[in-house]
Amino acid sequence: MSLWSDLSLGVTGLQTSSNALNTVAHNITNADTEGYTRQQVELDDRRYITISKTGSAISYQQAGLGVYYSNAKQVRDYFLDKTYRTELGRQDFYEVSKNTLNEVEDLLGELNGASFQKSLSDLWTAVQELTKDPCNSVTQGALVSEAAEFLERAQSVYNDLAGYQDNINFQVLQDVKTINDYGKRILELNSVIQKIELGEEKANDFRDERNLILDKLSALCNINYKEDQYGSVSVQIEGEDFVKGSLCYEIWIDIDSQTGFYTPYWPQNSNYTVVPGGDARKTDNTIFTTDGKKGDRIYNIEAAHVFDTDRPISSEANTDVGKLRSLLYARGDRRADYTDIRFYDDVKDSVLMNIEAEFDQLIHNVVTAVNGVLEEAAGVRTISASSTGNDLTIYNEIKANDPKAYDGKVYKIYPNTDDGYNYMEDAKGAPLQLFQKSTTDGYTEYNTSLGSYWVFNEEEMPKFNSRGQVVDNNGNVIDQSKLADIKYSLYSVANTTINRTLMQTPSLMGFRLKDGSEDIKTMEALKRVFTEEVYTLNPTVIKKVSLNEYYSDLVSQVSNSGYMYNSIYENQAKTVSAAESAKDQVEAVSSDEELSNMIKFQSAYNASSRFINVVDEMMEHLITSLF
Repeated sequence: MSLWSDLSLGVTGLQTSSNALNTVAHNITNADTEGYTRQQVELDDRRYITISKTGSAISYQQAGLGVYYSNAKQVRDYFLDKTYRTELGRQDFYEVSKNTLNEVEDLLGELNGASFQKSLSDLWTAVQELTKDPCNSVTQGALVSEAAEFLERAQSVYNDLAGYQDNINFQVLQDVKTINDYGKRILELNSVIQKIELGEEKANDFRDERNLILDKLSALCNINYKEDQYGSVSVQIEGEDFVKGSLCYEIWIDIDSQTGFYTPYWPQNSNYTVVPGGDARKTDNTIFTTDGKKGDRIYNIEAAHVFDTDRPISSEANTDVGKLRSLLYARGDRRADYTDIRFYDDVKDSVLMNIEAEFDQLIHNVVTAVNGVLEEAAGVRTISASSTGNDLTIYNEIKANDPKAYDGKVYKIYPNTDDGYNYMEDAKGAPLQLFQKSTTDGYTEYNTSLGSYWVFNEEEMPKFNSRGQVVDNNGNVIDQSKLADIKYSLYSVANTTINRTLMQTPSLMGFRLKDGSEDIKTMEALKRVFTEEVYTLNPTVIKKVSLNEYYSDLVSQVSNSGYMYNSIYENQAKTVSAAESAKDQVEAVSSDEELSNMIKFQSAYNASSRFINVVDEMMEHLITSLF
């Protein structure tokens, strides 16, 4: 080889060492950059020149032309990435459950103001004091006052639960928007990476950004992804294409017309009808309602849900992966009340719906049981289709005029007559109620051929479709006005108030019989309301408790569930930490290793520099010697 060739060898070494030092410096500079993956230098031989070919020789005589910087590859492990992202999604799922239960426990513990347990205990104390002196206006006033306090505190707790439900609902909207933003950015990065890597350069920093987005996306939902030969990544969410080719299939949001709750769905899997003359204005490009009132389309999303929350939570089925799925489970699909206990399988996986239903059941039991004692004291009786004589005649006439009559319905009636006694009656002559519905009457007056009667307005049990919407007997979604009628028929915490007349004049209850004696029977019945162990939290609980014990059992249930989810979360956090540690051992920048590489490439740079100097001196010596 000539000296010029030797000079070229030195130059290639100098250039390669310089580029390698730049890579090392890039690694050290970004050691603390989120999502950065260390880059490893790959060197390769330049082509060889064949000097001679001898058949008897083991190999040809060849001379190399130096070294070149062939690649700065990212050091990543596909399987560690996949494990980390799955476990991270599972950790965020249980973190939501843990945080929700901790928040509910705080709400039930009631950090602000007096605890609900105290108001329940105070009501029971008022009942006990009343039974000692039932005809005393002071003890009667104390009962009404404590009942009002009990109801006020109950409504405060329930409203706090509903408010937290709304907060989670807002988080659902924000997370869907974040997911869509991630998808659009992945699409942009795919394009940038493809363009850069059409040449020999590697788009490592853009790949780092894309991998970081995949990490964050995996925390929000269960994803699958694959990189093609061109460097483009396709992503699936819950088995559906999200980013593929040149398209990002954004998730859309449906706003429930009854609850205002957001439901993520795939528009490509849904179908819609156009509302004639509809208003095309929307709150967001990807938000539509399903009732046609806020948009010009009515979407049917039954087969288009991103998350099937009817599936049980299971690690084997990967239904416990992703923050967004957990938020939907925790929030549920509606405000729950005591009527949802009938459909416990539909609410048991929703932390908030479960607690709302069980808490409202407590209030309903107290309200209806106390009112029931007063009804019995007044003389309210029940008639049905199996009644005989005058009662059967009254039953048939009432049913004939009842717009909500059905086969097998029974009626609780009270004669609307002035007998001069008027025990446990209000000013109209209807049975006296301590707790009343907020917007509708407890009794309706019916005139029959046998006289006028007050008929108890039964509570109307709602029916639900698969989306948690209230429907009629034909499965049609009930509009807001009719929905309100059903809600207003319930003795629920949201629709119950204290009798204002009794608040002003509690002595109307009297508790004194016609013969002037105290109504001991009613007093004993009132005590049994709070002490009889006939209630359960839900159909899966065998233990029966009294109303005095119900709330403490409810709080204990929340506390136990919170402890369980805390344990699961802590174990999952350890799993994520172990996966992240294993991942960092492969991907993270090691300062010691990079300093070692810096010394190595610095030495190579110096050696190449000295080699060039030697060749330069030799060339100078030859030239000066010749001339």
